[in-house]
Amino acid sequence: MTKYARDEFDRVPETSTRQGVHRTVSAARSRRLGPILSFGAVALAIGLVAFLLLPKLGFGPAGSSAMTADQASNNATASPAPTAAGATPSASPDPTGSLAPAGSAPSASATPSAAVDKTQPVAIYNGTATAGLAGRVGTTVTSAGWVLGPLGNWGGARQQTSVVFYNGPAQKANADALGSLLGIATLVDSAEFKMPLVVVLGPGFK
Repeated sequence: MTKYARDEFDRVPETSTRQGVHRTVSAARSRRLGPILSFGAVALAIGLVAFLLLPKLGFGPAGSSAMTADQASNNATASPAPTAAGATPSASPDPTGSLAPAGSAPSASATPSAAVDKTQPVAIYNGTATAGLAGRVGTTVTSAGWVLGPLGNWGGARQQTSVVFYNGPAQKANADALGSLLGIATLVDSAEFKMPLVVVLGPGFK
């Protein structure tokens, strides 16, 4: 027992959990420190995770990335560019020593075409039912500078189209010229005629 008299602070119910007024102050302080300690623990955990994971994800400090870039540029400047081992020269010298411009090819000498000889007489026969057709075509031939041969009606086999007969390869150029003049595409090499050039006007000739 103490020698002091009991006061209002000693009047506490026996069933109460309180042990004194100073206990209330301690409990209030502990409740205020709880959230602070929790926030500090969370911040510490976040910082630890960031320190361990960010370097693995490629996020490093700015100084280290700048240093890496400088090192890479220095290495690129110091090391020469590699050359291909199997590189071949773009152009090879001509073993004969002669140079020819690209894309040029020796031109073959053009064979001169056979000249048209309009002094060769041209015989014209009318194989159609149109009267006077051989005479009209003869006028066209002479107007073009040709020598006109015999004119008449065709007495041979019936022709399906107009034909220019020529006697031998030497008359081929003359036959081509006559065919172009008269619009006749059929040219026949024949030795049956005594004339070098014979024109037979067939059906449909105009």
